[in-house]
Amino acid sequence: MSIHIVALGNEGDAFHQDRRPSGLIRAYLGRSPLVSGDESSLLLSASGAAARPVFTEYQASAFGNVKLVVHDCPVWDIFDSDWYTSRNLIGGADIIVIKYNVNDKFSFHEVKDNYIPVIKRALNSVPVIIAAVGTRQNEELPCTCPLCTSDRGSCVSTTEGIQLAKELGATYLELHSLDDFYIGKYFGGVLEYFMIQALNQKTSEKMKRRKMSNSFHGIRPPQLEQPEKMPVLKAEASHYNADLNNLLCCCQCVDVVFYSPDLKEVAEAHKIVLCAVSHVFMLLFSVKSPADIQDSSIIQTTQDLFSINRDPAFPGASQESPGNPPLRVIVKDAFFSSCLADILRFIYSGAFQWEELEEDIRKKLKDSGDVSNVIEKVKCILKTPGKFNCLRNCKTYQARKPLWFYNTSLKFFLNKPMLADVVFEIQGTTVPAHRAILVARCEVMAAMFNGNYMEAKSVLIPVYGVSKETFLSFLEYLYTDSCCPAGIFQAMCLLICAEMYQVSRLQHICELFIITQLQSMPSRELASMNLDIVDLLKKAKFHHSDCLSTWLLHFIATNYLIFSQKPEFQDLSVEERSFVEKHRWPSTMYLKQLAEYRKYIHSRKCRCSVMVCCLAQNVIFSESRKEALTPSKEKEAC
Repeated sequence: MSIHIVALGNEGDAFHQDRRPSGLIRAYLGRSPLVSGDESSLLLSASGAAARPVFTEYQASAFGNVKLVVHDCPVWDIFDSDWYTSRNLIGGADIIVIKYNVNDKFSFHEVKDNYIPVIKRALNSVPVIIAAVGTRQNEELPCTCPLCTSDRGSCVSTTEGIQLAKELGATYLELHSLDDFYIGKYFGGVLEYFMIQALNQKTSEKMKRRKMSNSFHGIRPPQLEQPEKMPVLKAEASHYNADLNNLLCCCQCVDVVFYSPDLKEVAEAHKIVLCAVSHVFMLLFSVKSPADIQDSSIIQTTQDLFSINRDPAFPGASQESPGNPPLRVIVKDAFFSSCLADILRFIYSGAFQWEELEEDIRKKLKDSGDVSNVIEKVKCILKTPGKFNCLRNCKTYQARKPLWFYNTSLKFFLNKPMLADVVFEIQGTTVPAHRAILVARCEVMAAMFNGNYMEAKSVLIPVYGVSKETFLSFLEYLYTDSCCPAGIFQAMCLLICAEMYQVSRLQHICELFIITQLQSMPSRELASMNLDIVDLLKKAKFHHSDCLSTWLLHFIATNYLIFSQKPEFQDLSVEERSFVEKHRWPSTMYLKQLAEYRKYIHSRKCRCSVMVCCLAQNVIFSESRKEALTPSKEKEAC
């Protein structure tokens, strides 16, 4: 394999360090560690001058065994004298190097006006390197007079060289001297990169030609098509913040009512949501004690802002429900009380939209000092104990996630008796929960607790058909908007529970988990696993998981050779079996063609000549051995 490089232009002779003829190409061939060749083999122009007078030809070996042929033409008049040879060499070049001296503008114009148009006509995705050689001796601006040609001897600017490279789509290099750095590392590194690219392209083309030449004249090997694309499942977007915000708007399961200093009702809320984002409310509702908080600023904020009223003579107390009346909280600060509805809406929306909260407060409080005072109190309410107030810069906090993902979240109250107002009885054990979260996150439970059902007035509610672990995973999703099943079996159980309570997003999460787990299994694990894939398919269909059931059918068809050997494969219905056979991979036609091809390969017609010669030699050797053993046997018989 060989690489052909064509070098055009004159880089001048200002860098000769000895009497030997020197130049960019010869300097590279003599100094590059990747190029090998003695002094006599580099320059072959004397022997080839009669046959090819246009170019000076260099030959060497690169990368060990790759033949490197370089044709150098420094003068345009010689190049133009034999147009046929010049055009053929440029057309067969793998790399083109254009060189000029930065202190000789004549060489630059010769390259630009003569060589470049020729290269543009013959160029066909061949890499081009433009090398500006030398250190500029005269940086003065040339005369701009249109009739003056005194700038012929001035230096060539970097801008002119870059512009020329852009026109040609070439790589521009400036070589200030022909030393080891500029030649070996700078110019040589770029040239060797293009040499490797040319070798890769030639190797690829050679492999393609070899494949075409080695194709069978008889039966061709069958082409295995790719399996059909699996159905794509689209995940449902989260509506966690919207569910909690709707809970505030609908005023369902309210267990706390806020009053202004003049005892007028301001807003209704839910203890569980307020405690999930604020240690101030945890302290206020006795979820935590001051000893647990150990933060004087939070304790002081709670005492300064709120007080609980349990007086039976409170106005409107007689109209409250006798069973479990909401807790009455007095807001001591009048300005804070007037903005409490907006503050609660801000908290229920995730406690991160600070700019909207500040705008709503400004509409009610005209004084900027009062606005800042209320904002600071909101920040104190959302403060984490033992830490500095990290919410000072509202604009930077605006881009963060909602506060449910930080500090104390609703997961803190999962399966805890704190503030619980409902208890589920499952498999002989109890699981405490909070009606407000269940109503906000699940429409079936919202109807169950607010309708004319027994569960609406009962505290202890039995749950059937679901294990405790599955129901706890279901509650974890309702509280945190996330879940992580332990395996495919638990994910399927959780999917069934989600279908029972009509939580569609949790169904999609379980479907994606099952699909991800099955897709990640290698073929050997699929063949040896104990999971009944057909039973999984039937459960998905029974519980209206259409996306999962369709995907499982495609999965069985794609892995037909594995699942068809399992006994549960016979449990497929006629319709399912027909679908699997139609979309199976590999197809029946491919297996038939593969069997015919193997039969053809192993037949005598397809034996290679080397094998036939070996068999013939073995036969001759055995016959000669028999003849050699025959006289000895006759002597023994005598």
